[in-house]
Amino acid sequence: QVQLVESGGGLVQAGGSLRLSCAASGNIVDNAMAWYRQAPGKQREFVASITSGGTTNYADSVEGRFTISRDNAKNTVYLQMNSLKPEDTAVYYCNAARTAYYRSRYAPYWGQGTQVTVSS
Repeated sequence: QVQLVESGGGLVQAGGSLRLSCAASGNIVDNAMAWYRQAPGKQREFVASITSGGTTNYADSVEGRFTISRDNAKNTVYLQMNSLKPEDTAVYYCNAARTAYYRSRYAPYWGQGTQVTVSS
């Protein structure tokens, strides 16, 4: 069982930056990790993922603006968000897979979420 705790959300103006952190309760060196987000009235959507080896994948809407990274020594995954837009406003969730390569069907572990609000 992996427990995940997100932090780093907040209120920022459009064009600004935030860095989200996701701290895991155990060793995640062999786990692929991902970030999702859910805006009010919308379904949860994929943002980015990273394999155990560090290969990354991004949603088109954040490609070039967001960067996912991991520090296995700290059991922590990060999401650096730059050039933020009002449409990035959402609750951001950390997600852990049982596998080294990310597949949502094999990713049952979720954090509680952290709110990101981008003002125009």
